[in-house]
Amino acid sequence: MTEKEKAVGKEHVEGKEKGTGKKIYLGTNTKMYKTIGDTCTYLKALKELTADISEEQAELFVIPSFTSLAAAREILQDSGIRLGAQNMCWEDQGQFTGEISPLMLKELAIDLVEIGHSERRHVFGETDQEERKKVTAAVRHGFQALLCVGETLEQKEYGISDEVLRMQLKVGLHDMTAENGGNLMIAYEPVWAIGVHGIPAGEEYVNQRHRVMKQTLKELLGEEAAWEIPVLYGGSVNPGNAVPLMRQPYVDGLFIGRSAWDAHDFNRLIRSVLEAQA
Repeated sequence: MTEKEKAVGKEHVEGKEKGTGKKIYLGTNTKMYKTIGDTCTYLKALKELTADISEEQAELFVIPSFTSLAAAREILQDSGIRLGAQNMCWEDQGQFTGEISPLMLKELAIDLVEIGHSERRHVFGETDQEERKKVTAAVRHGFQALLCVGETLEQKEYGISDEVLRMQLKVGLHDMTAENGGNLMIAYEPVWAIGVHGIPAGEEYVNQRHRVMKQTLKELLGEEAAWEIPVLYGGSVNPGNAVPLMRQPYVDGLFIGRSAWDAHDFNRLIRSVLEAQA
């Protein structure tokens, strides 16, 4: 580790420990829930409830279903809440029935694209190489790519969580350079910790995995980019563990599931995290 990296990393960690100096990232993916009407009602309420939160305090984002994106953009166009898409094809056009192209998302002025969610990998069989192509396409078109990574319970029990995360990052970000750092976010979502029957990961376990990911980002993109790329935790985040998770030195934000699907609940969670960081 170079002296410069030590200085940058120390500043990052100490800033988190003191609750100062770093913007936090809080977002949700509503998966295959909420109709267009449900999404509009949710976003209108969330927009009003969080209108006083500055972008310097927190970067808020919501990733609804594809059918809701156009209506969602109309609601959020003059707000501080960023809008994302749950998936994207790596090709601009072609014979890809059922896929969504980057050009289609650009028409809607989408801010970010979620790539490699656990369900895309483990239900629909997407590979690390496919996630790499999607990340590359997203960055090429000016989106922020939110790359999701995470180990299965079996991999955790074999003690290879770090190896799995390093591989997913190294393949998924293979085409990236330090200059792309501003277009990247990472979400750590242990497969065993998400969903209805998810088991929340302990804060120390999460912090250690985030530490490994920061080290891997440094190897791939350089030390400054590694510390600037937000690494979020997602996996059964709830009002009880949100603040302890955010207090971890290597956790830059939270990617929240069902605990954020009611606007008032999400607002309360956001407020609790902001108060704890003050």
